[in-house]
Amino acid sequence: SGSKDARPLLKEMKKGKEFFVIFDCTYQTSTDVLKQILSMGMMTEYYHYFFTTLDLFALDLEPYRYSGVNMTGFRLLNVDNPKVALVLERWAMERLQASSKVETGMMEGMMTTEAALMYDSVYMVAAASQRTSQITVSSLQCHRHKPWRFGSRFMNLLKDTQWDGLTGQIIINKTDGLRKEFDLDVISLKEDGLEKIGIWNSQMGLNLTETTKDSSTNITDSMANRTLIVTTILENPYVMYKKSDKPLYGNDRFEGYCLDLLKELSNILGFSYEVKLVSDGKYGAQNDKGEWNGMVRELIDHVADLAVAPLTITYVREKVIDFSKPFMTLGISILYHKPNGTNPGVFSFLNPLSPDIWMYVLLACLGVSCVLFVIARFTPYEWYNPHPCNPDSDVVENNFTLINSVWFGVGALMQQGSELMPKALSTRIVGGIWWFFTLIIISSYTANLAAFLTVERMDAPIDSADDLAKQTRIEYGAVRDGSTMTFFKKSKISTYEKMWAFMSSRKTALVKNNKEGITRVLTTDYAMLMESTSIEYISQRNCNLTQIGGLIDSKGYGVGTPIGSPYRDKITIAILQLQ
Repeated sequence: SGSKDARPLLKEMKKGKEFFVIFDCTYQTSTDVLKQILSMGMMTEYYHYFFTTLDLFALDLEPYRYSGVNMTGFRLLNVDNPKVALVLERWAMERLQASSKVETGMMEGMMTTEAALMYDSVYMVAAASQRTSQITVSSLQCHRHKPWRFGSRFMNLLKDTQWDGLTGQIIINKTDGLRKEFDLDVISLKEDGLEKIGIWNSQMGLNLTETTKDSSTNITDSMANRTLIVTTILENPYVMYKKSDKPLYGNDRFEGYCLDLLKELSNILGFSYEVKLVSDGKYGAQNDKGEWNGMVRELIDHVADLAVAPLTITYVREKVIDFSKPFMTLGISILYHKPNGTNPGVFSFLNPLSPDIWMYVLLACLGVSCVLFVIARFTPYEWYNPHPCNPDSDVVENNFTLINSVWFGVGALMQQGSELMPKALSTRIVGGIWWFFTLIIISSYTANLAAFLTVERMDAPIDSADDLAKQTRIEYGAVRDGSTMTFFKKSKISTYEKMWAFMSSRKTALVKNNKEGITRVLTTDYAMLMESTSIEYISQRNCNLTQIGGLIDSKGYGVGTPIGSPYRDKITIAILQLQ
């Protein structure tokens, strides 16, 4: 439009999150628009502006070089040509010596594309005129409409004239008299100024020629000396308040894994940062209306530049924000309290061996006692004279009565022995076999008893997600609006669909954060579905909690950025370097 006040339009674009804009206006209007863009806070790396004016190269873009904004345009003047540079230098000298100077928004001494085209046009006419001496020009009269009789001939001379002018090679189409085969340089604003990144012509079309510089030396180019806003969320051990007896401010208030990661990224890429907690305390989920909340919403609204937190990379989030490569790989598992151990009973000492073994040991003891009794009766060496003073006595006795034989076996089993000692070779063989058997039994019993005393047997009511889905007595859930909740909500697997139906039907199943969920696990019969790394950290610090089953899925934590952010690739390279 005729008005140069673009602020109402810019305000509408900012509200509508329009980041790709084409400005079709003169260089004078472009100068005013750029100033208004800067005042509106829209001169950031997330915006892409394309100007159709061919005089973008001549504008004073110094205030915008370090903003990170993506600004692109065309250039017709071949400024790399030494002959063109000489003419531009003479033009600049003439402009500097001019008495009256008008503020146009252009750099001092720069020539507009219109002036360059006029320069080339005059030269073409002069060159065509020098090629003929037979053309005469008679006096002209304004009220007469008679054509010049040498006009068509002079036009043919112009069409045959070629020249390498300020705006490139000039060739006239003999059919329609229009210029053909000209090149337009594609230029883009960098920190060093405008750079040529490509070329367009009517034959080849667009050809981008921008080359990527050595990434090892230029990885920090677009991030050095920048202050980025980082959104995060309180979650042990990733982000925690630092304990101190002195008041802390700014980034010093926090500590944790994500803060350590952020510090390393800052050291590699050279940027500074300001950490802010997400306003609503949520990770980011989509409601029924398609609106997002949490850290994802802050990235969409460009309230923050980075989200460094235990933010899971998911399909639905990738549609609205960008993620770096994962800095941690994990999965969903179940956090549950350890089952309470039972008090030992009167006969708990029998637990190390099964009832069958105890029965076999008892039968073996009785069997060996009977065998020993019978053998002792048959062998003459087990009979002795109870009255050694009367060698002629016919009365003899045997110590291995049935009762004494049982006593011998029980004493050996208890490793206490007895006063009975076999004398015959046969009874000694039976006794030795029994002693060896009791040695094995006692050693096995002692080893099992030690294990029972040190490790209490746990009988958990659930062993996997399938067990949770099959019952309703134990309530289970996840963090509301978190990636775990979204996983069950979007899952098409029957078991997980059943679990989501249970969680969504109970108002108390979903919790506000992990801290609330852990408290419920400890105080009530509640199972918490959460990331395995968090479960590992929590269970190491609370012996009453444990992980149930394996991983339900596999996913990763990544650094979130707004869509199209120039920082994502550099963050990814830095993460891979740390790994």
